[in-house]
Amino acid sequence: MAAPETRFLRSHDLTEGGSAQGVRFERRPARTPEGSTAPGLYNAWIWLDNPGQYNSYTTEMVKAVILAFRAASNARDVSCVVFTGAGDKAFCTGGNTKEYAEYYAGRPQEYRQYMRLFNDMVSAILACDKPVICRVNGMRVGGGQEIGMACDFSVAQDLARFGQAGPKHGSAPIGGATDFLPVMIGAERAMAACVLCEPFSAHEAYQMGILTDIVPALKVDGSFVPNPLVETRRLYDDYGRLAFGKAKTGEALRQGKELMKKGVVDLSRLDEKVEELCAKMLLTFPDCTAKTLEELRKPKLDAWNRNKENSRAWLALNMVTEGRAGFTAFNEGPKDAREVDFVLLRQKLAAGEPWVGSLHDEIQPAHE
Repeated sequence: MAAPETRFLRSHDLTEGGSAQGVRFERRPARTPEGSTAPGLYNAWIWLDNPGQYNSYTTEMVKAVILAFRAASNARDVSCVVFTGAGDKAFCTGGNTKEYAEYYAGRPQEYRQYMRLFNDMVSAILACDKPVICRVNGMRVGGGQEIGMACDFSVAQDLARFGQAGPKHGSAPIGGATDFLPVMIGAERAMAACVLCEPFSAHEAYQMGILTDIVPALKVDGSFVPNPLVETRRLYDDYGRLAFGKAKTGEALRQGKELMKKGVVDLSRLDEKVEELCAKMLLTFPDCTAKTLEELRKPKLDAWNRNKENSRAWLALNMVTEGRAGFTAFNEGPKDAREVDFVLLRQKLAAGEPWVGSLHDEIQPAHE
């Protein structure tokens, strides 16, 4: 039976393309597990392309990501979607703090509209009709961690760092982290990750269960070596806790840093692993795969849909108080002091001092 002529197929895209400033939409030929090209079939690669600001997303980038996922989802010849970032430093560090501090801080109505776009971006990932793989090329923190966890699979290079930043920088991780993490790693670990805001390694992320796989990225003298800054053997600390993936200290850390200086970052293993995963899914029934994705996404999707609107409202109002203070400090503070004086803040609030006075300015980090 002859295939239908493509000129009679209707487009269901909101707009043509999917690329915009800061976001790239790329179609790469799909390959079989043996490495041969599958003619007429592709994988869609969606790139956050703002490496100078660690691929943090601006308002315009959020719009472009929504459209890119819609285009990839609708593309009849696309098998998988790969969501990644440019360079080797970061997948994404979340919202663009410069834009937050200079435009949205103190403007709750504007930030509320922005959060509508952010929510739509997360929902676009969760609603994609194709499997979505997060290619973690570097740091995945804050909102970057949240959009990464919205994906179906995550493959990381093992130098990458993960974590949340909300309570340290004037926000709450309610753009997905408080929805997804309890489902993915359990309530107790989610509590520690979201409240303490302590970063963790790719090896720890894999052990937690938020990564499908990890690969080495540091090449020293032509050979790949595991991340030399973390323990990659199963060790126990002084309290008997499993220390696999924990940061090295003392002399071991110094030696690790020296090894880092000798090496170069090579993401070829990461690309191979991502392509391998795409190839495996190429050899499945597309509708059965889509239904399986829909069912397995339900725990994340249910939590997300239950909370996203009241989270949006709270985050908007927070831009008048702690959000404004936190993002201003991060944007304008010295390089090594980008947090407010938390003790002073708590003292002033305990004394009943209102946010509408001088409190915001007094808790900002000092400039030398």
